[in-house]
This record gives sequence, C-alpha cells and structure tokens, in this order.
Amino acid sequence: MTVDKKWNAIAADTDERMAAAAPFIGKGKEVHPDNVVPLLEAVIRAGDCLNIEGNNQKQADFLAECLNKVDKGKIHDLHMVQSSVPLASHLDLFENGIAKKLDFAYAGPMGARIAKFIREGTLELGAIHTYLELFGRYFLDLTPRVSLICAYEADREGNLYTGFNTEDTPVIVEATKFKKGIVIAQVNKIVDKLPRVDIPADWVDAVVESPKPFFLEPLFTRDPNLITEGQILLGMLALKGIYKEYGTTRVNHGAGFLAATIELLLPTYGASLDLKGKICTHMMINPHPTMIPAIEEGWTEVIYGPGGEVGMEEYVVARPDVFCIGADGTMRNNRAYSHVLGHYGLDMFIGGTLQIDPWGNSSTATASRVAGFGGAPNLGCDAKGRRHVTGSWLKCGKEFPQMEGQIGRMPRGKKLVVQGVETFGDKRAPTFVEELDAWKLAENAKLDLPPVMIYGDDVTHIVTEEGIAYLSRCPSMEARMAAIRAVAGVTEVGLKAKPEETKRLREAGIFKTPADLGIKREDATRDLLAAKSLRELVAWSGGLYNPPARFRNW
Repeated sequence: MTVDKKWNAIAADTDERMAAAAPFIGKGKEVHPDNVVPLLEAVIRAGDCLNIEGNNQKQADFLAECLNKVDKGKIHDLHMVQSSVPLASHLDLFENGIAKKLDFAYAGPMGARIAKFIREGTLELGAIHTYLELFGRYFLDLTPRVSLICAYEADREGNLYTGFNTEDTPVIVEATKFKKGIVIAQVNKIVDKLPRVDIPADWVDAVVESPKPFFLEPLFTRDPNLITEGQILLGMLALKGIYKEYGTTRVNHGAGFLAATIELLLPTYGASLDLKGKICTHMMINPHPTMIPAIEEGWTEVIYGPGGEVGMEEYVVARPDVFCIGADGTMRNNRAYSHVLGHYGLDMFIGGTLQIDPWGNSSTATASRVAGFGGAPNLGCDAKGRRHVTGSWLKCGKEFPQMEGQIGRMPRGKKLVVQGVETFGDKRAPTFVEELDAWKLAENAKLDLPPVMIYGDDVTHIVTEEGIAYLSRCPSMEARMAAIRAVAGVTEVGLKAKPEETKRLREAGIFKTPADLGIKREDATRDLLAAKSLRELVAWSGGLYNPPARFRNW
C-alpha cells in the first residue's frame, strides 16, 4: 500500500522562514546591523539545532550578541552545536533562557562557567566531543538548522573570503546548506572584489557587515618570558628521551608552554643533539611564533594547521615554501583537514592535561572546569585505520608487548602519544590523582561515561620533572601503573611508588630519570632558549612578526 508522504518538508520550512526574513535582506543578501535581531527571529524556531561559529580564534561575536537579544518567548530551548564556546555571549544564551542544550569540543576560558551551569542545571550537556567527531555529526544527527558564521570579507553577491583564519567555516556551511539549512554571515567588510572565494554566494543566505571586526583570539602566542626552568627541563627530557630516541619527523605540538619550550630549544639544545633534519620536519600546528627561530634555521619543511595566529600574517606569507599560501598571497587553513592529518598522518602528538589517573587516563574536564578536549582525542590516539609506515611509528609499535588474545599476533605500528606535565599544576593542584574529576562531572551532568580526553591505552609516554615513563615498553598493567607512579612525584599516586619496583623499571629502560639520560637539572636554564622574549622573536623574523598589542612590553 502506497502512503502519500511529503519528501521536501525541510525545504518547504526553509522557504517559509526565508519569506519571513525577506523584508530584512537587501540587495546582495546584505542585512543592516539594526535588522539582525528581527532577521534571527524570522529564521529561527524554538528547539532548533543552531551553530554559532565559535572557533579557536575567529568568532561570529556580533551575531552571538544579537542572538542574545531575541524574544525568548519566541526563541528558546535551542540546541547549540559548535566546536568552541570561548565567549561569554555563547553561555549568556543559556543564562538568558534562549538555549538549553550544548554539544561542543572546546571551551577554554569558559570552562569554569560551563561547570557551574552544569551543576546548577542551567545547561544540559550533550557531549564533549573531539573536533572531527562533532564535525562528522553535523552531517548526520546534529545538523544545524541555522548557522551563524563569520568571514573577513564578502562581495556584493554574497561570496565570502575567510582569509588567514578559515578554521571551521567550510564544514559548518556545507553541513548546514546541503540539508536545506540557513546560513547567515557576519563580515568585517563588504567589498566589490574578493582576493579569493572561499564560500560561494549560493551557500549563503544573508550577510551583515559587523559594526566592528570580529574578535580574533591569539590563542597560540606564548611569551618566552614566562617559560620556566621546570618547563625547560621537561623539554630537554622530551627532546633527548623521545624525539631523538624515535626520530619523530611528523609531529603535532599542543598549545601549551611545553610545546613553546621545545620549539625554542630546537635551534640550541636540539642542535647540540644533532637532531636537525631528523625531527620536526613536517608539523601540524598553527603558525606558532615560537617556531620562528627553528623555521629560520631550516628545521621544518612543511607546516599545516587548523588556523592562523594573530601577528603572524606577514611572516607566514613571506615563507611560502613552509606554509600553504594561495594565489591571492594569503594562507589557507582548514580545521577538519588538519585534524584528519593529525589523526592519520602524524607519528607523534605531545600535549598536556590537568589530571592523570593511576592507569594513565587523562582529562581536562574537572569538577571546577570543563575546558573541553578540542582535537586532543583524535591527535592523541592510535588511528586503527592507518596503513602507511614510518620509522618512528613502526619502532614504537614493536615495543608494545604481544598481548594475549591479539588477533593472529599481527604486528602493528603505534603513534607516540606523549603527555608532558609537571607533577603539580596551577595553584599546586596535583596532576596525578587516584580518581579523575571526570567521574564526578559525569554524575553532575548525567553522562553515561566520564569525559576522558585521552584514554590510558593510547598514551605511550609520560614526561615529568621526575623523568620519562616509557609506557609502550611495559609488559603488563602492573608494570604500567608502576611506571606512572615513578614519574608522579610526591602526589598521592607517586607516594605509592616502591623503590625496588622503580629500580627494576630503570634497569629495564621503562623509566628513565634525567640522570639516566645524561641530563643535569642545573643545565635547564633560560640560556638554552633561542629567544627569551617576544621582542627577540620579532628580531628572528626580520621584523615580519607583529605581536598583538597586549603582549608588547616595549
């Protein structure tokens, strides 16, 4: 029996919404800033799945502010699906009763407020995703009905130029538009001709020239002045005990100070280890300013990243052999592509975390702060689908014991996943804990699983001021936990270490102290840094690097 069914209900609903929005959209899809709030009230319905482009760096901040001004009697219970929620206006939506549920990947400075909202019931948490996980769901079960995006410029027809910070824009727009959703863009300027077209006009429904340029966060700027001798020690340990040991050429560095330290040690301590041309030749990172000395010294052949970095525009354009530069003369990046690369194409990920438990599970979701995971779960895991072989990947795989039950004892490679942390973090909070705060968060947020950033079975190495735990070499879970205790210092986990057990681990090369690696703690001084200030980085760049004003002290 044939049943009549309407197969274009979504398109018909979109047509109805756009008809209501028509009075506010002028020639070339342009919307006057004063008409944005009524435009949003015309195209958004209560309960919609909605995306505000919140990236690591560029933000659709004007559209977020306008959304907070809509009539919550009309628009409420929105399900926000966005990779990053770093602005106060993103969470104001929940406090104002406009939004109800959140699926995200990274929160950064809003982490404490998210934790508070979860405890109070102001915000319903769907899940803390990795970027690729959330991007994939945009095309399946978390497709935005309306997306509010941002770009540098639009032309008179509505084509968009995303410029130095493309980031998430392509994946958001494509997922939304090809499911008949509505796309509204804020731009810094409407011009007659764009340098290049990144998003075609027929994928965009409305464009508004924002009263001020969108907010751009210098997320990957680390001032060398703030690097400590403890971080320098960790960097030396990592370079000699891991980078040199495995010959890691394809690497991702996290955004923290350990990564910045390692980058500034490459031309100095790294050179003393004869590592030039042997490590860090291909990197998936944003254009970190602290990479300038290494780039200038010829360490790195290729850098591709999820986004840009404020002040690095001219430097990047002047180094087109290293960075991906378009015919228009500016860098192009894409977060989705970069994290596919990070998942499958890299041999090592080195990052940090807030807590590590006795088994090596780690999380940045704590009782007081839900910072999110960003790309770490993809970058910091062993991609089971990988098939191409590199030396360091194969070497690390050969270290893993042939566990009982492995299918056919088939050999495999293994990505190096390194956690570099000091045993006590901010405000002397212990990094190593008996139980992750993620368990309590799961209870508060009514989650089925505790939100773990990187699972212990993916972690191959942990570096602390105590030394390096080579977890990839552990023949059993008992040995693995003992190695973690050995690097955990005087935390509650580290105090359970047994001297005789630690001695056996050192003899087996599973735990190495700085002395075992021939590193003297007193040598870990700031004299080793290739640049000790942002001003020195400017000098290294030949004046091409232009640090953000808030980082200038000269």
